[in-house]
Amino acid sequence: MSERFAPSLPLHAVPLKDLRRTPIRLNPDSVPRATPVLQDRLHRPLRDLRISVTDRCNFRCAYCMPKEVFDKDYAYLPHAALLSFEEITRIARQFLACGVRKIRLTGGEPLLRKNLEELIAMLAALRTPDGQPPELTLTTNGSLLARKAQALKAAGLQRVTVSLDALDDDVFRHMNDVDFPVSDVLQGIAAAQDAGLAEGAGLKVNMVVKRSSNLHEVLPMARHFRGSGVTLRFIEYMDVGATNGWRMDEVVPSAELLSLLKSEFALQALAPDIPGATAQRWAYVDELGRPDPDLGEIGFISSVTQAFCRDCNRARLSTEGQLYLCLFAHQGHDLRSLLRGGASDAELAGAIDQLWQGRSDRYSELRAHQSPASEVAEDGGRRIEMSYIGG
Repeated sequence: MSERFAPSLPLHAVPLKDLRRTPIRLNPDSVPRATPVLQDRLHRPLRDLRISVTDRCNFRCAYCMPKEVFDKDYAYLPHAALLSFEEITRIARQFLACGVRKIRLTGGEPLLRKNLEELIAMLAALRTPDGQPPELTLTTNGSLLARKAQALKAAGLQRVTVSLDALDDDVFRHMNDVDFPVSDVLQGIAAAQDAGLAEGAGLKVNMVVKRSSNLHEVLPMARHFRGSGVTLRFIEYMDVGATNGWRMDEVVPSAELLSLLKSEFALQALAPDIPGATAQRWAYVDELGRPDPDLGEIGFISSVTQAFCRDCNRARLSTEGQLYLCLFAHQGHDLRSLLRGGASDAELAGAIDQLWQGRSDRYSELRAHQSPASEVAEDGGRRIEMSYIGG
């Protein structure tokens, strides 16, 4: 596959994905690692692996895959470039050996990947060094969830996060930019609940809030999901990639959203449920001011105004086997070449060790010292697109 570069061109002319790869040169001295817990240079453990299974999506949300760039002529990755389910499983096994405990499948839209439930079953059969199965989750736009939920649950999927940015049908159709009805996504959420994917607060809805597009939908969304068994989380509009036209004045800070929600609902802050959690949790409270489990909770993911880099324990694997150590990275590390070049499991694990121990990424923390919406790194590389690496 020829590599696609993104030179400094006007937005409408940018060839998207910067897929420049860093060859991985194995260092035998790094295997095994010196400490029992794999940590990066900022002492962050590796716990979460996000795997993109496709670079395709059937929505054209402006903050992720704007239609003027991802048009009918856009060249997606050829099938031969994608990691097979067997290759994904083999890499995931080595990540579990290196400390990963949670695997999230993303895209693009992951449910567009044919027979995805087979991959879920393969991953569900894996075990950590202490014999525990990994936590398996999936992020989806919900468009295909109604027909897939039962099979996903049966295959071993434990949790689902649905991206939904509005309840008003006109607003939702405008934001997805393919005229897809909100009713079909709501049916998918209901199907996930019926399949048992909401057990243990396993079903979440993520709403990206963009000031000019859907701020007025925040309270209707909260009213709808309050007491439904679904956790609603509000995400600050992020400067991911090079094509979404990000501007700071379109970001609605979580503090502003919290104030808006408190104007109608009684809320109480909750402690993080897991180390490295990205969302700040708030519970709906009862008339005595106590968190009410029946009403549930909401969350805020504030990577623009309240960076959580220092607790970030996530690595990202692209659909063609490039390992990215930050959502805002501009360069990947080529695990696929190791896989297809005959590397042993020990060499794969050693490569993961090397890369994570050398990691020092903290883009969001440094954002305040960079030019607004800077999309170009010092070496000229453009940040990778969210549609390619997953959220």
